[in-house]
Amino acid sequence: MTIDMKQFHQAFFDESFEGLQAMEAALLTLDPASADSETVNTIFRAAHSIKGGAGTFGFSEIANFTHDLETLLDQVRSGQRVASTTLIDVVLRSVDVLREMLECTRDGYQAEVAAEAGLRSEIQALLEQDEAAPPADTTVTDVSAVGHWQIEFAPHRDIMLTGNDPLRILRELARLGEATITPDVSDLPTLPDLDPEQCYLSWRIDLQGEVSEHDIREVFAWVEDECDLSIQALAQEAQVEHPSDASEAAAESAPATAAAAPAEQQKPARKDGGSIRVATEKIDQLINLVGELVITQSMLEQTARTLDPVTNELLLSGLSELERNTRHLQEAVMSTRMLPVDFVFSRFPRVVRDTATRLGKQVVLQTSGEGAELDKGVIEKIVDPLNHIVRNAIDHGIEMPQERADAGKPAQASIRLSAWHQGGHIALQVSDDGKGLNREKILAKARDAGMSVADNMPDSEVWQLIFAPGLSTASEVTDISGRGVGMDVVRRNIQSLGGSVDIESQTGVGTQVTIRLPLTLAILDGMSVRVGEEIYILPLDSVIESLQPQLDDIRSMAGSARLMQVRGEFLPLLSLRELFGVAGQDLPLDQGIVVIVEAEGRQVALIVDELVGQQQVVIKSLERNYRRVSGISGATILGDGRVALILDVGEVIRTRQIAAAA
Repeated sequence: MTIDMKQFHQAFFDESFEGLQAMEAALLTLDPASADSETVNTIFRAAHSIKGGAGTFGFSEIANFTHDLETLLDQVRSGQRVASTTLIDVVLRSVDVLREMLECTRDGYQAEVAAEAGLRSEIQALLEQDEAAPPADTTVTDVSAVGHWQIEFAPHRDIMLTGNDPLRILRELARLGEATITPDVSDLPTLPDLDPEQCYLSWRIDLQGEVSEHDIREVFAWVEDECDLSIQALAQEAQVEHPSDASEAAAESAPATAAAAPAEQQKPARKDGGSIRVATEKIDQLINLVGELVITQSMLEQTARTLDPVTNELLLSGLSELERNTRHLQEAVMSTRMLPVDFVFSRFPRVVRDTATRLGKQVVLQTSGEGAELDKGVIEKIVDPLNHIVRNAIDHGIEMPQERADAGKPAQASIRLSAWHQGGHIALQVSDDGKGLNREKILAKARDAGMSVADNMPDSEVWQLIFAPGLSTASEVTDISGRGVGMDVVRRNIQSLGGSVDIESQTGVGTQVTIRLPLTLAILDGMSVRVGEEIYILPLDSVIESLQPQLDDIRSMAGSARLMQVRGEFLPLLSLRELFGVAGQDLPLDQGIVVIVEAEGRQVALIVDELVGQQQVVIKSLERNYRRVSGISGATILGDGRVALILDVGEVIRTRQIAAAA
């Protein structure tokens, strides 16, 4: 039976991309003046694993490119070469090339990357240079060469299901020296019970040669979590007494060596079940099923309200337990899509380094709150807005080193990425210690663009002008910014996630951009309101208050526009019935209910017939299942089986502003 290796490709790509991310992060922390051996080893292991996996699956172009890179890194690791700034730059660009090659191969394109050939030439040129590391005390643990090793290699049963071939490991090990390999067949089942996709064999290897334990462990790096491995250095006396009989020497010296081996050399037994890799589609399917379960449970709860609590005590008790367990199940399933914000933040050391270098500025990145969790769907969509904000901060906000020195600031500027939970939301903040936003320049640019602005506008409104399409305060157009595109897209993308963005700035001190997002796009805490026979869901985070208006508080404007006075402030008054064309007429204003909602820093008052209650709803995409409806962000199914529409408060406010301006 032949195993189809294609089924393991996705696992290889996922692990390779993770390896590249770890490799890039380690390179950005590497100090050329004093390269840390563990950091160098981390970079080397990532390259080694990608090379080994690419070779196993027949991705020869990737394997060949990574082989040259691995050779260069091995020279740094062994102390033959210094980790110079030039070398770090070459390896960083190699990470970019490898990422592109992997993407091409994964997506079925031929892995031909334009920068590959030139970069391979640079790597070859570095390899040909005699750039030996300066003599220094480069003490590295477990690198001393020993002449005789005993290795016990016991692969886990499912090692071949992950695309790894134990025989390839043994062949690579044999290249290190003279190896005597003895298989252990004690776990081999009878022929009828034999599963060709399972590994039943383990091996004892007697290896002789001037080789270090580190070199041996590198051979097993690709499968270190999929095997039980023991590596023991045999006593030198045994090699002298029995030079011709390696296997006998191993048998005689193994017990004594095991007893005398240092504790740190004895690897603890691996604990299975740490984690598994599951396709996102399966998680989404599970979330949808749990959502249906929540809806069914809600239907049962609504029906149970009509039952006699005395006669149906056991049934009602069971339904109460079902509600509690359903909520716990929903929370547990939702947590499977939650990822730490570090998945986003870890991309930005490279962004900051490359952007600052290109602009000739000195910038250090600081992060905090990386452990705060966010839905995977939100994380994937927030990367581009954050990237634009960070690049803008470096380009527009951070001064040149001399300018900072003249202002009494450190030449090296600081950008901080922060994250923290805030109720049912998460806040992401990009702050810098640059020169801050220029109020006068923004107002002048806004006037030039034909925007209606006033000199006495509060700062908070002036800062929001930078999100207007076509507005840019850059003095010249560069490949980073200056064309007036981007910040309007940033705000639009954030709003599409149900979030908001605010700016604070102080001249000469710096700027803070704060993004607030829902933790997940799958569930929503909402307030149910009735309009005629229809039920609408208002996102709870947008609801400020609800009240019954007085006729004296209502003002009519030109046309049909109305305003409502709330504590001295006039708010636009909108009828949900008129907005969505619901049959019937609104109740008299002094008998109806008004809900004050807010989005994008602006408030409106919505006229509804009744407040139904507060509940958590499962969001269904209306656009995917029907079509896009203006002012509606999605739909949900209520406990009685009816469909309720979820209001997009931000779009309702924007639509009202456009209508008022017209």
